[in-house]
Amino acid sequence: MIYRVRHRTAYDYEDPVSVSHHLVHLTPRNLPGQVCHKTQISVVPAPHITTTHKDYFGNTQTFFTLEEPHDGLIVEASSELEVRSIERPDFSGSPAWERVVESLATDQREEGLDAYQFVFGSQRVTASRQLADYARTWFPSNRPVLEAVLDLMQEIHRDFTFDAKATKVTTPVQVFFEKRRGVCQDFAHLQIACIRSLGLAARYISGYLHTLPPPGRERLVGADASHAWCSVWCPGAGWVDFDPTNNCIPTDAHITVAWGRDYSDVSPIHGVLLGGARHTLDVGVDVIPIQ
Repeated sequence: MIYRVRHRTAYDYEDPVSVSHHLVHLTPRNLPGQVCHKTQISVVPAPHITTTHKDYFGNTQTFFTLEEPHDGLIVEASSELEVRSIERPDFSGSPAWERVVESLATDQREEGLDAYQFVFGSQRVTASRQLADYARTWFPSNRPVLEAVLDLMQEIHRDFTFDAKATKVTTPVQVFFEKRRGVCQDFAHLQIACIRSLGLAARYISGYLHTLPPPGRERLVGADASHAWCSVWCPGAGWVDFDPTNNCIPTDAHITVAWGRDYSDVSPIHGVLLGGARHTLDVGVDVIPIQ
């Protein structure tokens, strides 16, 4: 699939902002199954300083500064990319989950060391005995790790309800676990927390999902949204993605922008500003297949 993606974020400030600094993750990654042919980020008003670099996880970050008073901000990212499905590994042939836990602490290879950092708690994802107990049903002794993670994903999808009004960006995993309602960020954080609670490695993925309108209805411009899912480390297979919100293994409908320990590492737009008081926010995302 070849997609054209447009992500537009508009802030309207109650009072003028005199100075602001912003860091954005809006450039899709290049991966074995994904190639970003072109991308552009436009900012209104035009920033005084703009730089682009790779962060610790290899994501593309764009930093910009506005040094003149402004009462609004528009950030629009446009990308064109090609995405293809990657052959799914043999879940039943994956190593037993306990062996994966043991290997993470002893693997001195670069890929093993990289995976090991995703075993530990992070700002928005904390391991707990309660979450380990919730997940353990699907992790009996010697069960193939990818089979167990797949069943855990399906259980989360059954037990929790998508509700765009139930949580906020700052809602802790434990609150979502108790409320049983939330958005894709919450679903991804919960599965990551369960997996880490068992000593396995999992990371958070931020991106987009190509969706179709209901039968008989036209597609609405700006009706798509950012999406989030998770990825689990499996020796021999590498990182394997799981989407608990949609109860599926990501395919060519999923577009990866960035990954990290949790949402705080890869939030689409993060800023520090002087002034502004309260603000309104409007976000529109379009994922359009062009071939």
